Amino acid sequence: MKTTKTLAHIATLSLSLLATGVMAKVSPEEAAQLGTTLTPMGAVKAANADGSIPAWSGGLPTSAGGVDAKGFLSDPFANEKALFVITAATAEKYKDKLTAGQLALFKRYPETYKIPVYPTHRTASAPADIYTVIKNSAVKTEEVDGGNGLSGFSDTRYYAFPIPKNGVEVLWNHLTRYRGGNLNRLATRVQPQANGDFNMVQLEDEISYPRELPDLDKSKAENILFYFIQRITGPARLAGNVLLIHETIDQVKEPRDAWLYNAGQRRVRRAPQVAYDGPATAADGLATTDNYDMFNGAPDRYTWELVGKKELYIPYNSYKLDSPNLKYADILKAGHINQDLTRYELHRVWEVVAKLKPGERHIYAVRHMYFDEDTWQLAEVDHYDGRGQLWRVGEGHAQQYYHKQVPGYTAEALYDLQSGRYSVLGLKNEEKRSIEFGATASAASYTPAALRQAGVR
Repeated sequence: MKTTKTLAHIATLSLSLLATGVMAKVSPEEAAQLGTTLTPMGAVKAANADGSIPAWSGGLPTSAGGVDAKGFLSDPFANEKALFVITAATAEKYKDKLTAGQLALFKRYPETYKIPVYPTHRTASAPADIYTVIKNSAVKTEEVDGGNGLSGFSDTRYYAFPIPKNGVEVLWNHLTRYRGGNLNRLATRVQPQANGDFNMVQLEDEISYPRELPDLDKSKAENILFYFIQRITGPARLAGNVLLIHETIDQVKEPRDAWLYNAGQRRVRRAPQVAYDGPATAADGLATTDNYDMFNGAPDRYTWELVGKKELYIPYNSYKLDSPNLKYADILKAGHINQDLTRYELHRVWEVVAKLKPGERHIYAVRHMYFDEDTWQLAEVDHYDGRGQLWRVGEGHAQQYYHKQVPGYTAEALYDLQSGRYSVLGLKNEEKRSIEFGATASAASYTPAALRQAGVR
């Protein structure tokens, strides 16, 4: 694939540093690239060689569109038409800009799976104070314990390695990305049957950060990345079950703490299985715990090879898919979501291959991962089983929540090529509100003692 000289230089530098085992914060001179030749979040600011990926010019402004009474955003690109649509018949022509997983989906669903490609818009942005934090991260944060933890991060808190030197540092940028402060969201998880029939599970997720909890004893949270609560609100047979997680930074030194409140039993119990390849909540066995957010949790069971950068067609600016005018039945179809409602654009991605270490256990032996350059979010993940066969394909349909300057997901789809089923997390079209950013929260809510009170049935 053609890349610019700048991209080739960055990839070569990254790989050479990986080979020599360099794992350190960058110099002030390197950090000075942030906001000059690089965007404030660490992407190459310049356009690609032929201009099909434009230069970054600040991202979408907060006034890019309207916000309705429920918090849903209007589509700034509603009047655009697809440049072309990739189908199974034409996929070979575009294979250098597609992942192995996307190509497999064309083969699995040759009559229905398609990729509509639109003009590329580099919409990502964050608040100015987050850009200052990112520059501080670049010169302060270092890996510890072979990349399993972070040093010097408590003073920065976002985008640990905006100028990454190896694969695990790219991953840490995804794990530590800015999500708009404390957030609450009403969302869904659904696993359609092979014929397209489905039943929804309604969820309420909360994420809060130590710095955003005024009543928290910060001295007891030095290794805490965030606190997470997930309540199941429907259907009735599951409603009232609650999951509480204290997400640690170094999970080898201090494994994540997890508790489950079972509404039927009215009891709280430890949940050590909520990690790695433990079954995901309400996913009918079609997703692992660490499939949430495309990938979450400790990196210690894998090696992380940085391949470099490339250009791919990835889901982007997915405002149409997030429309409150859609019903879930409009989106959820047999085999995959309704691809007519999706939008793909050509973007630069960081390519990282995670391989299971000898002696470690996980149902995914290899994960081929592609991180969006502008946001550090995972866009595509190909999951391989122990036989080396492609098993599950993850696609993160992204949008810029421009009213709050937050890059995020519209929905996460995980396709099981073997069963012909899939899991979708995060759809909110029919919910009573969109994501609430900057939510007020209390540390007292994130304790096992408070968990039983949080269960409502």
